[in-house]
Amino acid sequence: MELTSSVQYLKGIGEAKARALARLGVRDAEGLLNFFPRAYEDRSRFSTIARLTEGESVSVRAMIVTEPEFSFVRRGMELLRFRISDSTGTMLVTYFNQSWLRRRLRRGESYTFFGRVQLVGRTFAFTNPAFDPEGEEGRQTGRILPVYRLTSGIGQRDISAAVRQALDGCGMAVTDGVPEAVAASRSLCTTRYAYENIHFPADARALALARGRLVFAELFTLVCAMGLLRGERGDKPGLRFAPADFGEFMRSLPFAPTSAQLRAVEECAADMASGRAMNRLIQGDVGSGKTLCAAALIWYAAKNGCQSAFMAPTELLCEQHFATLSGFLEPFGIRTVKLTGSMGAKAKRETLTALASGEAQLAVGTHALISEGVEFARLGLVVTDEQHRFGVAQRGALADKGERAHVLVMSATPIPRTLALIIYGDLDVSVIDELPPGRQRVDTFAVTTRYRQRLNAFIERLAGEGRQTFVVCPAIEADAESPAGLVSAEEHARELARALPRLRVECVHGRMKAKERDAVMARFVSGEADVLVSTTVIEVGVDVPNAALMIVENAERFGLSQLHQLRGRVGRGSHKSWCVLVSDAANEDSRSRLAVMTRTYNGFEIAEEDLRLRGPGDFFGARQHGLPELHIADLGADMDVLAAARDSAAEVLAADPELKKPENLPARTAAEKLLSATHNRLS
Repeated sequence: MELTSSVQYLKGIGEAKARALARLGVRDAEGLLNFFPRAYEDRSRFSTIARLTEGESVSVRAMIVTEPEFSFVRRGMELLRFRISDSTGTMLVTYFNQSWLRRRLRRGESYTFFGRVQLVGRTFAFTNPAFDPEGEEGRQTGRILPVYRLTSGIGQRDISAAVRQALDGCGMAVTDGVPEAVAASRSLCTTRYAYENIHFPADARALALARGRLVFAELFTLVCAMGLLRGERGDKPGLRFAPADFGEFMRSLPFAPTSAQLRAVEECAADMASGRAMNRLIQGDVGSGKTLCAAALIWYAAKNGCQSAFMAPTELLCEQHFATLSGFLEPFGIRTVKLTGSMGAKAKRETLTALASGEAQLAVGTHALISEGVEFARLGLVVTDEQHRFGVAQRGALADKGERAHVLVMSATPIPRTLALIIYGDLDVSVIDELPPGRQRVDTFAVTTRYRQRLNAFIERLAGEGRQTFVVCPAIEADAESPAGLVSAEEHARELARALPRLRVECVHGRMKAKERDAVMARFVSGEADVLVSTTVIEVGVDVPNAALMIVENAERFGLSQLHQLRGRVGRGSHKSWCVLVSDAANEDSRSRLAVMTRTYNGFEIAEEDLRLRGPGDFFGARQHGLPELHIADLGADMDVLAAARDSAAEVLAADPELKKPENLPARTAAEKLLSATHNRLS
């Protein structure tokens, strides 16, 4: 067997199960070996019957002491019951709809049973336990059993048997890219040992050693891949801009920029004057003033005879950025044009002509900017807003419309610095870590639904003062399968309209057509609606200075970073603003998470806490991030391993930036494979 051998030809798989495995992303032997268990069930812990505790899952060695009794309860319900005993006591065993076990389980013979202990009256009991005959433990009991992700058409035993064949057939050929010297310096187990014990752990220590090697290898490969990207980018020449005095631009502003904004602009300007292509991320909290930084750099590009393109994820955000950037740049005679998919043919033609001739120095647009037929006279700077909404490929497609153009990406999603290094490994990072003076702090409260009437009265009071309210719900509509208490946007909008008949209540969500959605948002922005009930489509970027209240229903269903983004939709004007998180969750973890939001307004602190409590899901949920998929590492739980892998990779890359030395070629192969898989997933 070879690593590239199709799983279809493994014993017990065949065409149908191969199709099921393909749905899980597994097509060949190597993919099968890297299809790691999602969890483990420890069946290696034994107990005597007398020492059992209700609710624990444990293995028990015992003899069947009563004849297995079969009974037919009703159509579709059969029972097989008997008692088992060891030297300390007896317990009851029941199997549902498994009458065939009568032939395998015999009175007077001993077995090892594994199950969850229940209390039936005063008697301990197992229901549908796994079992092995005495002396044959290690199949279903007496060991740590891997639990794999499944899909219809394939079961745990199928996958386990297939993995066993792959390990026996080509387990010695599998590599993980970690150079031998690095593995020795980190005291890692061998690759073969790691793959054997991640799938068939001999014991808890063996599993820990195996996982340690594989997590390190995955993160080491990830950091090497980002290093290669950075190295390739470092060699890419860019337009060399002449230094400029940004004082001229800053003096034109009606306010003083923060020192963090000035620092970010200086870092970008240094890149643009260096002769290499800038690839920089400006990462700043909600309302920290990233757009001003972009405007300063667009002005800088125009001073150097170059055009700029600014790409926003939605038409509404495009309109807002068009107005903001025009205001900053028009005093300098910089002409700004707009390009969106909904523009009429005549307006679109005029925009394209102005860009191709160089008459317009800035194009603000949506994805329409990367479409065919959009040409620039001399594109020197590309800016993408809310980076997590765009893929690496889209970012590159826009940059390719210029020759040696500089690239600036901006994100208001606060990400812990260690993770920013990983996600944006091909970018240099500037952080704006202070808010402009006068920016409102949003008071945040966590309440239960018992406060509903008081909340509605507060919405009405604010509307009477001319203020507006956002209400965010986790679902668009409720159905029969929705959990109890789930608040849906459509139903809640109707309820609010009934409860607040004098107010104008609108609803917006992701299933609406883009034009319809933008029309509703535009009405709210212009003040034609008092309350906007929505899903998280309003999470990013929408600027409504008049909005003073954000209410989030079922707040426990959102990540802290997402709640922080939602909170950032209010407090953008001169009015006092509030955020109210509504949740009836009794879970202590949920309550403590929401309490974090009431204590701090620092997005980076919140991101660190979110990572600690929930893992990296909030940061990497969107495929567009461009982050390679991780099969075993957990960036929430494995931060210490990430630090070690980063240090080791940095040492290797410092001595061999292109990983071309013979001992580093496996690392290069693994890194290139990871980047290729990521590119294919995004394109």
